[in-house]
Amino acid sequence: MNEKKHNTCPIAKVAILLSDPWTMLIIRDVLKKKMRFSDFEHSLEGISTRTLAKKIKQLEQEEIIKKEENYYTITKKGSGLDKIIKSMLIYGEKYF
Repeated sequence: MNEKKHNTCPIAKVAILLSDPWTMLIIRDVLKKKMRFSDFEHSLEGISTRTLAKKIKQLEQEEIIKKEENYYTITKKGSGLDKIIKSMLIYGEKYF
């Protein structure tokens, strides 16, 4: 695949967005319920505060999550990832 096609391919764009495990776990958590920053720190054991803040900012810029008052919630665009996350869970439970 040439460089231009790779940059415009929808599958490649989603793969790039979801390529980081922390990003996937943040999305997983916020799909379940609204989350405070400290909730993420507790559920994502091992993530640094700096990395968490960076990943949250990226997801806000992509309009996957948004901050309302002191909570992060999933957006309509972000909720479209629910099927992908659930499919990964089913696959992981079956094969790992």
